[in-house]
Amino acid sequence: MEKIQVEQLYFYYGNKLALSNISMAIKERQITALIGPSGCGKSTFLRCLNRMNDTIPHTRLQGRVLLDGEDIYTSGLDVVDLRRRVGMVFQRPNPFPQSIFDNVAFGPRVLGLDKNNNLHDIVERSLREAALWDEVKDNLKQDALSLSLGQQQRLCIARTIAVRPEVILMDEPCSALDPIATLQIEELMQMLKQDYTIVIVTHSMQQAARVSDFTGFFWLGELVEFGPTRKIFTSPQEKRTEDYITGRFG
Repeated sequence: MEKIQVEQLYFYYGNKLALSNISMAIKERQITALIGPSGCGKSTFLRCLNRMNDTIPHTRLQGRVLLDGEDIYTSGLDVVDLRRRVGMVFQRPNPFPQSIFDNVAFGPRVLGLDKNNNLHDIVERSLREAALWDEVKDNLKQDALSLSLGQQQRLCIARTIAVRPEVILMDEPCSALDPIATLQIEELMQMLKQDYTIVIVTHSMQQAARVSDFTGFFWLGELVEFGPTRKIFTSPQEKRTEDYITGRFG
C-alpha cells in the first residue's frame, strides 16, 4: 500500500529548475532509499515530502504530493501537523542544548501530547524504540551534547518518534558517524520500519543496498529509475543507473 504518492513534481529555486517531472509511490512501512551524486536533487526532494522547503525564500513546487491520498500542498493544510506526521532526521545530529529527557519530551510538550499521557512513559518508549534507553536510563538529566555522535543521532530519532509520526525522513543520517555507529543506525532502521515508513537519502550505495526495500536513482534533478532495491542493483533498466552503480560516473 502506498503511503506517499508523488505525481509529476517540479521544484524551482527562483527560476532554476531543481527537480523535473518526479513521480514515485512510497510504500507504507518499507524503507525507500534515494541515491545519486551530490547536487542531483535528493535532499530537495526529501524536503518536499514534509514541506521543509517552504522555509526557503523564492521556491515553488508544481505537481502533487499525496499523504494517505491527501495533497499536502493544498492551501489551508496544517503544516505543523504535517511535520508531526512526517518527521525529519538531519545529516548531522542536532540535539538541543538540554538534558536527554527534555530533548525527547520537547515535541510532546509543545503539541500537548503529555496532557493525557505520562511524559516519562513517552520518553522511555521513544528511547527504547531508538535503541538508546539502556545506555542513558540512569542519566536522563545528562546534557544531550555530552553524548557520542552516534548516541546523539539516536537521540534525535527518539525525539522525532516521540510525537508518533507516520513517516520518518532521514537525510544522510550516518554521514557524520563512524562505522560502528552507522551499523547501529542501520539496524535501528530495520526495527523502526515495523511501525514507520522510512525514506532515506544516502551517499552510500552499499548502505542503500543493505537497508532499503526500494531505491530511486536521481541524476541532475530527474528520477532516472525507481524500483525494488535488489532489481535496481542487479538488473537496472537504465544505462545511467548501471553506469552509476558500477562506478563509471558519479
